[in-house]
Amino acid sequence: MQSSSSCAESRQVVICAANAETLDGLEAYLSKVGMRVKGRRRLEDCLDEASDAAFALVLFPDDFAWRSVEAVVAELAARCKDTLLIVVTSRLKDFERFARAHENVAVVPRPVWGWTILDAIRAHAEADEGSGLEDDEARRERSE
Repeated sequence: MQSSSSCAESRQVVICAANAETLDGLEAYLSKVGMRVKGRRRLEDCLDEASDAAFALVLFPDDFAWRSVEAVVAELAARCKDTLLIVVTSRLKDFERFARAHENVAVVPRPVWGWTILDAIRAHAEADEGSGLEDDEARRERSE
């Protein structure tokens, strides 16, 4: 069974958002809970970062051109079957078909709180590893 910190250290979360405030805020939040995070502002960089090392990829597609986003999401969903792809959007209907067609795609309505994304990552960890990531309270109790 892996602990929260060892899972976070061995796998990374990639965030792709054009908005610097969105990217920097989520990157800081996930880093504070012990995750290894890499942020990208260009959609093309998401494809380059997608690999077995990426445990989750959080995409904020609303600020990118639809045709580009559609192609990237389709490729990521098909190519990275073990990577959780979290699509955070105000255009839910545009992405529903990806979530129906691919188990690794989760569509989350925008605006979203960081802990909603963290919960989705933790749920994916539980499904993937059987034990999941510890919450902050369990980690504090163990360290005392």
